[in-house]
Amino acid sequence: MIFNSVRARRAATVVLSGGLLLTASPLASPAQAKAAVPTITAKSGYVMDYDSGVSIYSKDAHTTRQMASTTKIATAITVLTTPGVDLNRKVTVKSSHRDYVIKQGGSTADLKPGDTLTVRQLLYGLMLPSGCDAAYALAETFGTGNSPNERTRSFVAKMNAKAASLGLKKTKFDSFDGISQRGQNYTTAADLTKLARHAYANGTFRDIVKATSYKAPATTSTGAARTYTWYNTNKLLGSYSGATGVKTGTGTAAGPCLTFTASRNGKTYIGVLLNGAGRYDDAAKLLDYGFGSTSAKTMKLRTLPEGAQQD
Repeated sequence: MIFNSVRARRAATVVLSGGLLLTASPLASPAQAKAAVPTITAKSGYVMDYDSGVSIYSKDAHTTRQMASTTKIATAITVLTTPGVDLNRKVTVKSSHRDYVIKQGGSTADLKPGDTLTVRQLLYGLMLPSGCDAAYALAETFGTGNSPNERTRSFVAKMNAKAASLGLKKTKFDSFDGISQRGQNYTTAADLTKLARHAYANGTFRDIVKATSYKAPATTSTGAARTYTWYNTNKLLGSYSGATGVKTGTGTAAGPCLTFTASRNGKTYIGVLLNGAGRYDDAAKLLDYGFGSTSAKTMKLRTLPEGAQQD
Protein backbone atom coordinates (compact mmCIF):
# COMPACT_ATOMS: atom_id res chain seq x y z
CA MET A 1 0.00 0.00 0.00
CA ILE A 2 2.78 2.41 0.82
CA PHE A 3 4.49 1.55 -2.49
CA ASN A 4 1.28 2.15 -4.46
CA SER A 5 0.71 5.44 -2.67
CA VAL A 6 4.20 6.66 -3.60
CA ARG A 7 3.62 5.64 -7.21
CA ALA A 8 0.32 7.56 -7.22
CA ARG A 9 1.98 10.68 -5.87
CA ARG A 10 4.72 10.40 -8.48
CA ALA A 11 2.15 10.01 -11.25
CA ALA A 12 0.30 13.10 -10.01
CA THR A 13 3.57 15.03 -9.97
CA VAL A 14 4.29 14.07 -13.55
CA VAL A 15 0.84 15.18 -14.67
CA LEU A 16 1.15 18.47 -12.77
CA SER A 17 4.65 19.11 -14.08
CA GLY A 18 3.50 18.35 -17.59
CA GLY A 19 0.69 20.84 -17.16
CA LEU A 20 3.10 23.51 -15.98
CA LEU A 21 5.49 22.87 -18.81
CA LEU A 22 2.66 23.02 -21.31
CA THR A 23 1.44 26.34 -19.91
CA ALA A 24 4.93 27.83 -19.94
CA SER A 25 5.57 26.79 -23.52
CA PRO A 26 5.82 29.77 -25.91
CA LEU A 27 3.81 27.78 -28.42
CA ALA A 28 0.81 27.63 -26.12
CA SER A 29 -0.03 31.37 -26.20
CA PRO A 30 2.17 33.38 -28.63
CA ALA A 31 -0.06 36.46 -28.33
CA GLN A 32 0.98 36.78 -24.69
CA ALA A 33 4.70 36.90 -25.49
CA LYS A 34 6.28 40.11 -24.19
CA ALA A 35 7.69 42.42 -26.88
CA ALA A 36 11.41 43.11 -26.76
CA VAL A 37 12.42 46.52 -25.43
CA PRO A 38 13.31 48.68 -28.48
CA THR A 39 16.85 49.80 -29.23
CA ILE A 40 16.98 53.49 -30.13
CA THR A 41 19.57 55.88 -31.57
CA ALA A 42 18.76 58.75 -29.19
CA LYS A 43 21.09 59.36 -26.27
CA SER A 44 18.07 59.87 -24.01
CA GLY A 45 14.50 58.67 -24.30
CA TYR A 46 11.39 58.49 -22.15
CA VAL A 47 7.78 57.43 -22.75
CA MET A 48 4.81 57.51 -20.40
CA ASP A 49 1.17 56.57 -20.44
CA TYR A 50 -0.48 59.97 -20.89
CA ASP A 51 -3.46 59.29 -18.62
CA SER A 52 -1.69 57.63 -15.71
CA GLY A 53 1.74 59.26 -15.98
CA VAL A 54 3.36 55.84 -15.56
CA SER A 55 6.60 55.35 -17.48
CA ILE A 56 6.80 52.48 -19.96
CA TYR A 57 10.29 53.22 -21.31
CA SER A 58 13.37 55.01 -20.04
CA LYS A 59 16.91 55.40 -21.39
CA ASP A 60 19.30 57.77 -19.66
CA ALA A 61 16.18 59.82 -19.00
CA HIS A 62 17.50 61.89 -16.09
CA THR A 63 20.69 63.21 -17.72
CA THR A 64 20.54 66.91 -18.56
CA ARG A 65 20.87 67.80 -22.25
CA GLN A 66 20.15 70.80 -24.42
CA MET A 67 16.73 70.64 -26.07
CA ALA A 68 16.84 73.07 -29.03
CA SER A 69 13.38 74.13 -30.29
CA THR A 70 11.45 71.70 -28.09
CA THR A 71 11.90 74.69 -25.74
CA LYS A 72 8.95 76.21 -27.62
CA ILE A 73 6.60 73.84 -25.82
CA ALA A 74 7.33 75.90 -22.71
CA THR A 75 6.97 79.13 -24.71
CA ALA A 76 3.53 78.09 -25.94
CA ILE A 77 2.12 76.82 -22.65
CA THR A 78 3.45 79.85 -20.77
CA VAL A 79 1.43 82.05 -23.14
CA LEU A 80 -1.64 79.80 -23.03
CA THR A 81 -1.75 79.68 -19.22
CA THR A 82 -1.33 83.43 -18.78
CA PRO A 83 -4.30 84.57 -16.70
CA GLY A 84 -6.92 86.19 -18.93
CA VAL A 85 -5.00 85.44 -22.14
CA ASP A 86 -6.77 86.76 -25.25
CA LEU A 87 -5.89 84.57 -28.22
CA ASN A 88 -7.43 87.13 -30.57
CA ARG A 89 -5.17 89.92 -29.32
CA LYS A 90 -3.42 91.63 -32.22
CA VAL A 91 0.38 91.76 -32.33
CA THR A 92 2.40 93.78 -34.82
CA VAL A 93 5.59 92.19 -36.09
CA LYS A 94 8.71 94.31 -35.55
CA SER A 95 11.85 94.53 -37.65
CA SER A 96 13.78 93.33 -34.59
CA HIS A 97 11.87 90.02 -34.65
CA ARG A 98 12.98 89.32 -38.21
CA ASP A 99 16.49 90.68 -37.66
CA TYR A 100 16.92 88.33 -34.71
CA VAL A 101 16.21 85.26 -36.86
CA ILE A 102 18.62 86.41 -39.55
CA LYS A 103 21.36 87.10 -37.00
CA GLN A 104 20.92 83.79 -35.19
CA GLY A 105 20.26 81.69 -38.28
CA GLY A 106 17.18 80.30 -36.58
CA SER A 107 14.11 78.63 -38.01
CA THR A 108 11.48 81.12 -39.07
CA ALA A 109 7.79 81.70 -39.70
CA ASP A 110 8.99 84.32 -42.23
CA LEU A 111 7.09 87.09 -40.47
CA LYS A 112 7.12 90.45 -42.25
CA PRO A 113 7.69 93.65 -40.25
CA GLY A 114 4.52 95.71 -39.92
CA ASP A 115 2.17 92.74 -40.36
CA THR A 116 -0.47 92.24 -37.70
CA LEU A 117 -1.38 88.75 -36.52
CA THR A 118 -3.28 87.37 -33.55
CA VAL A 119 -1.70 85.59 -30.60
CA ARG A 120 -3.36 82.38 -31.79
CA GLN A 121 -1.79 82.74 -35.23
CA LEU A 122 1.62 83.42 -33.72
CA LEU A 123 1.31 80.23 -31.68
CA TYR A 124 0.85 78.29 -34.92
CA GLY A 125 3.85 80.13 -36.36
CA LEU A 126 5.78 79.17 -33.24
CA MET A 127 4.94 75.47 -33.21
CA LEU A 128 4.53 74.41 -36.85
CA PRO A 129 7.50 75.98 -38.72
CA SER A 130 9.25 76.46 -35.37
CA GLY A 131 9.43 80.20 -35.90
CA CYS A 132 11.97 81.92 -33.68
CA ASP A 133 10.55 85.22 -34.91
CA ALA A 134 7.12 84.17 -33.63
CA ALA A 135 8.73 83.15 -30.33
CA TYR A 136 10.33 86.59 -30.03
CA ALA A 137 7.06 88.35 -30.79
CA LEU A 138 5.20 86.31 -28.18
CA ALA A 139 7.90 86.66 -25.52
CA GLU A 140 8.00 90.42 -25.97
CA THR A 141 4.19 90.65 -25.89
CA PHE A 142 3.75 88.58 -22.73
CA GLY A 143 6.83 89.74 -20.88
CA THR A 144 6.96 92.89 -18.76
CA GLY A 145 9.46 95.74 -18.75
CA ASN A 146 10.46 98.95 -20.49
CA SER A 147 12.66 97.45 -23.19
CA PRO A 148 12.63 94.37 -25.44
CA ASN A 149 15.44 92.82 -23.39
CA GLU A 150 13.58 93.36 -20.13
CA ARG A 151 10.37 91.94 -21.57
CA THR A 152 11.98 88.84 -23.03
CA ARG A 153 13.99 88.21 -19.84
CA SER A 154 10.83 88.44 -17.76
CA PHE A 155 9.09 86.02 -20.11
CA VAL A 156 11.93 83.49 -19.80
CA ALA A 157 11.61 83.88 -16.03
CA LYS A 158 7.94 82.90 -16.40
CA MET A 159 9.00 79.82 -18.37
CA ASN A 160 11.32 78.85 -15.53
CA ALA A 161 8.56 79.45 -13.01
CA LYS A 162 6.33 77.13 -15.03
CA ALA A 163 9.00 74.41 -14.93
CA ALA A 164 9.44 74.88 -11.19
CA SER A 165 5.68 74.65 -10.59
CA LEU A 166 5.70 71.25 -12.32
CA GLY A 167 8.58 70.01 -10.19
CA LEU A 168 11.02 69.87 -13.10
CA LYS A 169 14.21 70.13 -11.08
CA LYS A 170 16.59 69.45 -13.97
CA THR A 171 15.09 71.90 -16.45
CA LYS A 172 16.26 75.46 -17.04
CA PHE A 173 15.59 77.99 -19.78
CA ASP A 174 17.84 80.84 -20.82
CA SER A 175 15.95 81.57 -24.05
CA PHE A 176 12.42 81.82 -25.37
CA ASP A 177 13.11 79.63 -28.43
CA GLY A 178 15.95 77.21 -27.66
CA ILE A 179 18.78 79.30 -29.11
CA SER A 180 20.92 79.26 -26.01
CA GLN A 181 23.43 82.05 -25.53
CA ARG A 182 25.13 80.57 -22.46
CA GLY A 183 24.40 76.86 -22.70
CA GLN A 184 21.97 77.17 -19.80
CA ASN A 185 18.93 75.91 -21.71
CA TYR A 186 18.58 72.27 -20.76
CA THR A 187 16.24 69.53 -19.60
CA THR A 188 16.04 65.76 -19.28
CA ALA A 189 13.92 63.36 -21.31
CA ALA A 190 11.80 62.66 -18.24
CA ASP A 191 11.33 66.35 -17.37
CA LEU A 192 10.45 67.35 -20.92
CA THR A 193 7.90 64.54 -21.17
CA LYS A 194 6.22 65.84 -18.02
CA LEU A 195 6.21 69.37 -19.43
CA ALA A 196 4.75 68.13 -22.72
CA ARG A 197 2.07 66.18 -20.84
CA HIS A 198 1.10 69.34 -18.97
CA ALA A 199 0.95 71.36 -22.19
CA TYR A 200 -0.99 68.67 -24.03
CA ALA A 201 -3.77 68.92 -21.48
CA ASN A 202 -4.56 72.36 -22.96
CA GLY A 203 -7.11 72.06 -25.78
CA THR A 204 -5.71 74.92 -27.83
CA PHE A 205 -2.21 73.48 -27.58
CA ARG A 206 -3.51 70.08 -28.77
CA ASP A 207 -5.24 71.67 -31.75
CA ILE A 208 -2.08 73.48 -32.77
CA VAL A 209 0.44 70.65 -32.51
CA LYS A 210 -1.67 68.11 -34.39
CA ALA A 211 -2.06 70.34 -37.47
CA THR A 212 0.13 69.38 -40.43
CA SER A 213 -0.38 72.83 -41.97
CA TYR A 214 -2.02 76.15 -41.21
CA LYS A 215 -2.97 79.29 -43.13
CA ALA A 216 -2.85 82.60 -41.26
CA PRO A 217 -4.48 85.67 -42.86
CA ALA A 218 -2.62 88.81 -41.74
CA THR A 219 -2.91 92.54 -42.31
CA THR A 220 0.10 94.44 -43.62
CA SER A 221 1.22 97.90 -42.50
CA THR A 222 -0.59 99.38 -45.52
CA GLY A 223 -3.84 97.61 -44.72
CA ALA A 224 -3.42 94.99 -47.45
CA ALA A 225 -4.00 91.28 -46.90
CA ARG A 226 -1.30 88.67 -46.67
CA THR A 227 -1.68 84.94 -45.99
CA TYR A 228 1.04 82.90 -44.31
CA THR A 229 1.14 79.16 -44.95
CA TRP A 230 3.04 77.06 -42.44
CA TYR A 231 3.84 73.34 -42.43
CA ASN A 232 4.49 71.28 -39.34
CA THR A 233 8.13 70.17 -39.16
CA ASN A 234 7.07 67.08 -37.17
CA LYS A 235 7.13 64.39 -39.87
CA LEU A 236 5.64 61.80 -37.53
CA LEU A 237 2.27 63.48 -38.18
CA GLY A 238 0.63 61.86 -41.16
CA SER A 239 3.21 59.08 -41.10
CA TYR A 240 2.52 57.12 -37.93
CA SER A 241 -1.11 56.12 -37.44
CA GLY A 242 -2.57 57.99 -34.47
CA ALA A 243 0.26 60.56 -34.11
CA THR A 244 -1.03 63.90 -32.79
CA GLY A 245 2.04 65.97 -31.90
CA VAL A 246 4.16 67.47 -30.50
CA LYS A 247 7.41 69.31 -31.42
CA THR A 248 10.75 68.93 -33.17
CA GLY A 249 14.05 70.54 -32.31
CA THR A 250 17.53 70.52 -33.81
CA GLY A 251 20.70 72.27 -32.66
CA THR A 252 24.45 71.89 -32.83
CA ALA A 253 24.74 70.97 -29.17
CA ALA A 254 21.32 69.39 -28.79
CA GLY A 255 21.31 67.25 -31.92
CA PRO A 256 17.95 66.14 -33.37
CA CYS A 257 15.21 66.09 -30.72
CA LEU A 258 11.54 65.11 -30.78
CA THR A 259 8.63 65.28 -28.40
CA PHE A 260 5.87 62.99 -29.64
CA THR A 261 2.45 61.62 -28.80
CA ALA A 262 -0.05 59.24 -30.37
CA SER A 263 -3.45 57.77 -29.52
CA ARG A 264 -5.06 54.48 -30.49
CA ASN A 265 -8.17 52.76 -29.15
CA GLY A 266 -8.48 55.14 -26.22
CA LYS A 267 -4.83 54.80 -25.21
CA THR A 268 -2.34 57.68 -25.46
CA TYR A 269 1.43 57.67 -25.03
CA ILE A 270 3.67 60.71 -24.87
CA GLY A 271 7.45 60.80 -24.95
CA VAL A 272 10.72 62.55 -25.70
CA LEU A 273 13.90 61.76 -27.61
CA LEU A 274 16.99 63.89 -27.08
CA ASN A 275 19.96 63.82 -29.46
CA GLY A 276 18.73 61.06 -31.74
CA ALA A 277 19.70 60.87 -35.41
CA GLY A 278 16.86 58.40 -36.07
CA ARG A 279 14.28 60.25 -33.99
CA TYR A 280 11.23 59.38 -36.13
CA ASP A 281 12.04 55.68 -36.36
CA ASP A 282 12.86 55.71 -32.65
CA ALA A 283 9.50 57.31 -31.82
CA ALA A 284 7.60 54.83 -34.00
CA LYS A 285 9.34 51.88 -32.34
CA LEU A 286 8.64 53.21 -28.85
CA LEU A 287 4.99 53.86 -29.66
CA ASP A 288 4.71 50.38 -31.16
CA TYR A 289 6.17 49.05 -27.93
CA GLY A 290 3.37 50.73 -26.02
CA PHE A 291 0.56 49.84 -28.41
CA GLY A 292 1.83 46.33 -29.14
CA SER A 293 1.93 47.06 -32.87
CA THR A 294 4.45 46.90 -35.74
CA SER A 295 3.76 50.17 -37.57
CA ALA A 296 7.40 51.23 -37.52
CA LYS A 297 8.31 48.49 -39.99
CA THR A 298 6.16 49.97 -42.76
CA MET A 299 6.08 53.67 -41.84
CA LYS A 300 6.92 56.11 -44.62
CA LEU A 301 7.68 59.65 -43.49
CA ARG A 302 5.56 62.54 -44.71
CA THR A 303 7.47 64.75 -47.13
CA LEU A 304 7.49 68.48 -46.46
CA PRO A 305 6.82 70.78 -49.44
CA GLU A 306 9.78 72.37 -51.13
CA GLY A 307 10.84 75.50 -49.28
CA ALA A 308 9.13 74.51 -46.01
CA GLN A 309 11.06 74.93 -42.78
CA GLN A 310 13.01 71.94 -41.53
CA ASP A 311 13.76 71.44 -37.86
